[in-house]
Amino acid sequence: VVYEQEGVFIHSSCGKNDDQDSLIAGILRVIEKENEVVVDWRPLDETLDTSNILCAGKDSSSVVEWTQTPKEKCSRGADRPGSYEAEWDMVTTVSFKKKPHSNGDATTHANGESKWSFLFSLTDLKSIKQNKEGMGWSYLVFCLKDDVKLPALHFHHGDSKPLIKCLEKHVALNESPHDERVLLVKTQKSLSQSFENLFDEPSYGLLQKWKKDPYIVTMGKFSRVTNYIVGSLRSSDPSNQRRPPSEMADFLNDTIPGLKINQQEEPGFEVITRIDLGKQPEVSRREPVSAEEWAKNMDSEGRILDVDYIKRLIFKGGLCHTLRKEAWKFLLGYFPWNSSKEERANLQKRKTDEYFRMKLQWKSVSEEQEKRNSRLRDYRSLIEKDVNRTDRTNKFYEGEDNPGLILLHDILMTYCMYDFDLGYVQGMSDLLSPVLYVMENEVDAFWCFVSYMDQMHQNFEEQMQGMKTQLIQLSHLLRLLDSGFYSYLESQDSGYLYFCFRWLLIRFKREFSFQDILRLWEVMWTELPCQNFHLLLCCAILESEKQQIMDKHYGFNEILKHINELSMNIGVENILCKAEAISMQMMNCKELPQTVSEILGIENSSVTPDSDTGEDESGAELSCPTSLYQSISTPVIAANGTRDGAQQMAETRSLTPA
Repeated sequence: VVYEQEGVFIHSSCGKNDDQDSLIAGILRVIEKENEVVVDWRPLDETLDTSNILCAGKDSSSVVEWTQTPKEKCSRGADRPGSYEAEWDMVTTVSFKKKPHSNGDATTHANGESKWSFLFSLTDLKSIKQNKEGMGWSYLVFCLKDDVKLPALHFHHGDSKPLIKCLEKHVALNESPHDERVLLVKTQKSLSQSFENLFDEPSYGLLQKWKKDPYIVTMGKFSRVTNYIVGSLRSSDPSNQRRPPSEMADFLNDTIPGLKINQQEEPGFEVITRIDLGKQPEVSRREPVSAEEWAKNMDSEGRILDVDYIKRLIFKGGLCHTLRKEAWKFLLGYFPWNSSKEERANLQKRKTDEYFRMKLQWKSVSEEQEKRNSRLRDYRSLIEKDVNRTDRTNKFYEGEDNPGLILLHDILMTYCMYDFDLGYVQGMSDLLSPVLYVMENEVDAFWCFVSYMDQMHQNFEEQMQGMKTQLIQLSHLLRLLDSGFYSYLESQDSGYLYFCFRWLLIRFKREFSFQDILRLWEVMWTELPCQNFHLLLCCAILESEKQQIMDKHYGFNEILKHINELSMNIGVENILCKAEAISMQMMNCKELPQTVSEILGIENSSVTPDSDTGEDESGAELSCPTSLYQSISTPVIAANGTRDGAQQMAETRSLTPA
């Protein structure tokens, strides 16, 4: 208990007349637990039973009561005493009901226990409204993230300032620009902590953490979904294995506001009916682009001769490792494609100066200064923790006092200076690690990481807008690709595809081996063959697992477990072939829905049904990916194992638009 105050009253407005409040005296506590901080208020005469947790409704005329189901009450029994852990466990079995306001004494249950107790985690706190009353005491109102307002707490003995100071040690509170009485909680810290738990284990170990502390080991407000999963895993009664899809929809809508899949169509999106996409074409891949091929596509000043051609080569085969250090700078946008060698050298010099100026900013902060900068302290603490567990089995990062770890730390700290609003969020170290591994240079790795974060920024923002959009888009694509499989997932309460969340958040970093991720990312960075190719990679993985999921009649829990256990067991080349085949299948569809066309960035005029001839009758060769794929899928290989230079230039000319 880090804070305790008696004489904190709730005015229940249940007096004998409208002008008289019924005063309920209580104790307010702030309690530090292993993984969270909770605020707890209870009447002085109450022994807490966690089945009686109340929150005031928005209109303060009713309360919302957490009530155990009769079956759960029996199963808990005397061997499950009331505790904070028990309350979090109970999230899986609560029902919600409104208790109408009455003129009688509404402060006690029939069993004599108070109905006004409440408890919440600081991770759920949205704002605090504070004020001074004319009679001399202060009061404040807690507002939670789901816009539920708790009853006002009146401090009859002392004021609320010590409480605010205590809370500021755990959350950042800023005065609202619209109302000086309101303190807003900056949630970046809690968002970072929530991502932390998402990545601790690649598979089922995460579920064990959920069981131990299901409320904290969640991802933001995914807690209700997670707790549902835990409840299903824990329950021995098959009748409790499923909840109605409508209830799951409510859970997910609470989790990510705006994520509405299948309950109603997104505005402006038409309903996708069953469409025959035709057979998926056979796709093969080529060998990685060699240093010789790369050099032959540069002029004497170091400019790339044919950017589109080299991108297509990379898309079809990736890069040999010796090329990555140079080519990734182009793919990520650090080097302009049309720049000369001299221009790139000048750019690197300017960027080096800029980098070290930003690095000096955090390096020069004294310990005393940092004590007064909670955000910088939080960023540093989280970065230090993450760096020590990022890719430690890779030789580049293994062992103690590894210079690779120092660079990883310094780059992430400098990024906080570059984008202080975003700062550091769990998962960003996963995106930086392969980039630093390839670059082997602090400055180049930083600016490549900056470019990559420009693409990924929305994934890590507080509102998770990028994740919302991608999950909705993925549902549209999978429903079109295989409506039968998608219907099966829906029937198992899995139509929201939130088990793909980690795939999307950090671009499959935890799903493939380290070397395979290098190949996968460089292929995706070509931005071929369409927009959002990573969503087609998701479809390809799910399609590969469809047979097992459906043949074995996997339910909600089994699907989750199976998807988690795919980590490090997916072949990158096979998935790239399948995803490319899906893209060709959709591009060749004459009746592609407008929704899908917009997601993939496909213009109707560029869609062609002919995937076999390799010819584009319209003459606009670059608009039809099929013909381009075929022209580079079987390159001419010389006796020494490399493509003949004359043949390469001939292909280059044939692929250049008039």
